[in-house]
Amino acid sequence: MNGADTAFVLISAALVMLMTPGLAFFYGGMVRVKSALNMLMMSFVSLGIVTVLWVLFGYSLAFGDDIGAGLLGDLGHIGFKGISPETLTGGKEGIPVFAFALFQLMFAVITPALMSGALADRVKFSAWALFITLWVSVVYFPVAHWVWQADGWLFKLKVIDFAGGTAVHINAGIGALAAVLVVGKRIGFKKDPMRPHSLPLVVLGTGLLWFGWFGFNAGSALAANGAAANMAMNTQVATGAAMLGWLAYERIRHGAFTTLGAASGAVAGLVAITPSGAAVNAFGALLIGVVAGAVCSWAVSLKFKLGFDDSLDVVGVHLVGGVIGTLLVGLLATDGAGLTQLGRQAVGAFSVMAYSFTVSWLLAKLVDRTIGFRAAEDDEISGIDQAFHAETAYDHTGVGAVTRTAAPALHRPAAAPEQDDREQTGQEQAAAPKNKKVDA
Repeated sequence: MNGADTAFVLISAALVMLMTPGLAFFYGGMVRVKSALNMLMMSFVSLGIVTVLWVLFGYSLAFGDDIGAGLLGDLGHIGFKGISPETLTGGKEGIPVFAFALFQLMFAVITPALMSGALADRVKFSAWALFITLWVSVVYFPVAHWVWQADGWLFKLKVIDFAGGTAVHINAGIGALAAVLVVGKRIGFKKDPMRPHSLPLVVLGTGLLWFGWFGFNAGSALAANGAAANMAMNTQVATGAAMLGWLAYERIRHGAFTTLGAASGAVAGLVAITPSGAAVNAFGALLIGVVAGAVCSWAVSLKFKLGFDDSLDVVGVHLVGGVIGTLLVGLLATDGAGLTQLGRQAVGAFSVMAYSFTVSWLLAKLVDRTIGFRAAEDDEISGIDQAFHAETAYDHTGVGAVTRTAAPALHRPAAAPEQDDREQTGQEQAAAPKNKKVDA
């Protein structure tokens, strides 16, 4: 066992785990206050659901021995059967399989959580939990096998996807689009502004995502080596460049540099460099970042033109950013770039898009026809936090109330005990226009 590499992968796994709560804050700040908790929970619950599925059969389907044609792993490792703490990935020297499995589990956790932003404000929590249970089982686990297992068909085709451009971002982005088309638009789409309720939460979430993404990307080297260092550097470079690209486009197109634009641009850069960062140099990372920032900024407006309600721009950022990073590496890779590699990259991107969209749409339809995917109209209008979680994100009880001191008894007019409440209410109502801090 290589102790240094094992420690590096375990730390990277912890960093990737932090990305899911970071995503929860990122999305949670972008929604209206009445559904902030639900948005947090839609990401956070993935940590529970996917972890259980990963132990039961997920790891085996993704990284078990191929059953044929590079499409899916077998069930030989159900419950981690046949794997002990001494089982290593690299023969005589490597890392424990448990370290690798833990690291890959965190990828499986965050991928369906990425989809949740597209469905914000309007779906049943129970339906969402069922949908991601089905989705990771039928979509994510097979695609992960295609891309990262040595006998997966895209791996053997030599598609470059170092850390998840196809299996994570394209997969989640196109799956989210399919689910949106089934669920439908929010009440008030294109009419109400639906502004983010907390941009500070959005920035906090972005910071956590950016921090965790070093584990996501560099950790995919599965070793503390030069490839990991190159990937870490390119992650920073592309993310910074994408932020500037998004802000520049936004300033030209809309006349302002927005905080939400800076955060979204950073995420677009993180997405785009994920498949390509280990195969390009710093100048390639700069180009990928700038292109991703500008193009994704343009792409988020397509939902208004095309009429699909992707609430928090999952399609515009993750699908488009994932495609940009996956294709550009075919032209910018420092080794083997050219039309041949570009063709391989296109096969990888569009095969995942076709499979994920088709199966995701069918799964969303199944959930909708059985238990119903969409929240009731009254719940959507009043707020799904109370409807599904019996809680609110912020408790304003008593905020703004005015403390009143009762008048001395000598100066108060005599009144029957049963009249006191009515008289006090009348006094408060009379005083209300004079004091703007009266509790509503």
